[in-house]
Amino acid sequence: MTESLYPALYILAAAGFILAIKWMNSPVTARRGVIAGEIGMLLAVIGTLLRHEVINYEWILIAFFIGSALGVPLAYLMPMTAVPQRTAFSHACGALASALIGTAEYYRHMPHGFAMGALVLETLLGFLTFTASLMAFGKLQEILPTRPMTYKGQNYVNLGLFGFAVAVGITLILSPERTWLFPIFTVLSLVFGVLLIVPIGGADMPTVIALLNSYAGLSASAMGFVLNNKLLIVAGALDGSSGFILSVIMCRAMNRSFSNVLFGAFGAIQSNATQAVQRPVRSASPEEAAEILDAARSIIIIPGYGMAVAQAQHKLREMFDVLCRRGVDVRFAIHPVAGRMPGHMNVLLAEADVPYDRLAEMDEINSEFPRADVALVIGANDVVNPAAKTDKNSPIAGMPILNAYEARTIMVIKRSMSPGFAGIDNELYYMDKTLMLFGDAKAFVASLVKELNANAGGR
Repeated sequence: MTESLYPALYILAAAGFILAIKWMNSPVTARRGVIAGEIGMLLAVIGTLLRHEVINYEWILIAFFIGSALGVPLAYLMPMTAVPQRTAFSHACGALASALIGTAEYYRHMPHGFAMGALVLETLLGFLTFTASLMAFGKLQEILPTRPMTYKGQNYVNLGLFGFAVAVGITLILSPERTWLFPIFTVLSLVFGVLLIVPIGGADMPTVIALLNSYAGLSASAMGFVLNNKLLIVAGALDGSSGFILSVIMCRAMNRSFSNVLFGAFGAIQSNATQAVQRPVRSASPEEAAEILDAARSIIIIPGYGMAVAQAQHKLREMFDVLCRRGVDVRFAIHPVAGRMPGHMNVLLAEADVPYDRLAEMDEINSEFPRADVALVIGANDVVNPAAKTDKNSPIAGMPILNAYEARTIMVIKRSMSPGFAGIDNELYYMDKTLMLFGDAKAFVASLVKELNANAGGR
């Protein structure tokens, strides 16, 4: 009975995973997708526990309670602004689990042939994804420098190290009994994961997170072949392919290639960026900015990572409500790579209950900027930089941007004139129709809400 039940549970779990990915394509059905994924995972766990290979439920219960004690507080205490870091950390944990299982299977059974090849792939991807994800976490949390850390010949060293790891892995496939090679293979994989992320700047972290998600999924799929677990193969393949497709979408959104993301050291501070403070800009107070917003009929708000850092999404929702009550057409323009991970801005605005139909993707909203009275940029930098279109020598030349520069008036809420994660000075800040609103995004938006309400009361 048990042997016939768990395959059925696995089929239902796989269906739940597939439906979860499909429904999470839209904010309207995303919650349904999360529930489908959770049910699928629950069925997968139950099915696995019913397998005859499970001989010690005591250790499983201990691991369950330890994992719950760590995971539940992490989920509840982690602010939405730190979702990218939490995602990177989750990738690290999943990849490490996959790699450790592969290590245990090697020393327990020492498989041969195809199974050994899958095990080598599993552990290679698992260990390098583990350290790479920890490095990504460090950059996102700004524990490590967000700028690329490079040295002469770095790419050759990295590729040489990876080639050496692959060579050792092939040797293990051909001669699994050479157990002394496995620790060397493990160390090479771990070190390569560190060196893979070191030369990548913070501006490329959204793509890197998607790519690491793909690596973790492929590692899990390879683990399915090692353990003869069909659900792991399916779930890992879904994760790996969706992560890869998302990486491709992110690269296209930045007009970049994978090789440029991984080896281009994009994000090094440009020399002209250090001179930004010397160029004249126009600034405005909350009172002046509120008067302009009060007179506008069409406003496009462009959120960026600065909004996330300041946790300004709820105050932004208050301002949205105030403006909408006065008949102003307010929309949010979402760039595919705004923030530190794919969909970061969508998640934050959804948390603040901003209506889904007010969020517009770049291709949909760009034609609306010439008719907009105000483009309000909140903490965004590179995704609105006109240099992508006007300067062929710019590192972001050709990158699709939100055409904020075409609006009648541009207002930018920013703490200072420092460049964004790409380290590139933004020509938008120096345009005649641009007003810089210096200050913390949450505090400044709160001031705007106060002034708009005061203006309404004075009428």
